[in-house]
Amino acid sequence: MKSSTGGRTVCSVAVVAVLVGVAGCTSSGSSDDKPAQSREATPSGSVAAALRSAERTTEQAASARVSSVTVMGTQLSVKGDGAIGWRDGLTGRMTITYTGGTVADTMRELGVTSMEARYLADAYYARMGDTFAARIGGKHWVKYAYEDLKTLGGGANFADQMRSTTPDQSVKLLLDSEDVRRVGAEKVGGRSATHYSGTVAVADVTDADLRRQLDRAGVTTETVDIWVDDRNLLVKKVEKSRTATDQVTQTALYSDYGVRVSVEKPPAADTEDFKALLKKR
Repeated sequence: MKSSTGGRTVCSVAVVAVLVGVAGCTSSGSSDDKPAQSREATPSGSVAAALRSAERTTEQAASARVSSVTVMGTQLSVKGDGAIGWRDGLTGRMTITYTGGTVADTMRELGVTSMEARYLADAYYARMGDTFAARIGGKHWVKYAYEDLKTLGGGANFADQMRSTTPDQSVKLLLDSEDVRRVGAEKVGGRSATHYSGTVAVADVTDADLRRQLDRAGVTTETVDIWVDDRNLLVKKVEKSRTATDQVTQTALYSDYGVRVSVEKPPAADTEDFKALLKKR
């Protein structure tokens, strides 16, 4: 690093890479196992039964291909494409492409228009490209251990989000909606699917960790739309919320459930640890 200012800039961008990786393919929920809780706001009858069936079937599928688009106001828009598995912790590989916004402009200045993200049980790895690697000593990969992310402001939430990429999280969130309803039959990718929609008040979210996460972001309500196919699998979701600073919209398509997901840890010699990077100022 030639100056402390330059070092801080690169470190800040590395932190943004974590946020982008999360936003590009994750859901809002938490995948930690929790005991069943009573719900103050629950859908009733056939809608509730259909949603719980979709939640179980999607969770048990254990893996899927994902294609997502996330827009965070004027700050950032990204696309995410890849495959994830969740049978024994989170595993997966995604390509995150920066498509617009002020953060994307900053990333392009550092020679980064897309990155490869690898998710393993204990850490998230981001491959940032040759230009960025030259700025951090020649290594292409940055490792973010989930436990280390707790050192960031709000970092515990980052760690939780990294582990919560499973598509059934949107179904769980919708089960907390007071006004969830069946919209009707529609086509998704040429297949028939049933569309469900609802508005979730943060105060009604039964997952305590998720409720705190939304509160800290300034979110009071979130609208959730999901599409479930005839196999009871979630094939599409759209989540919209307003934080203290931006409107956030995420659309994701899920396919090829049960796909084999195999991810290797990047070479140690080509990997820089997140904590070490922060010290290079």
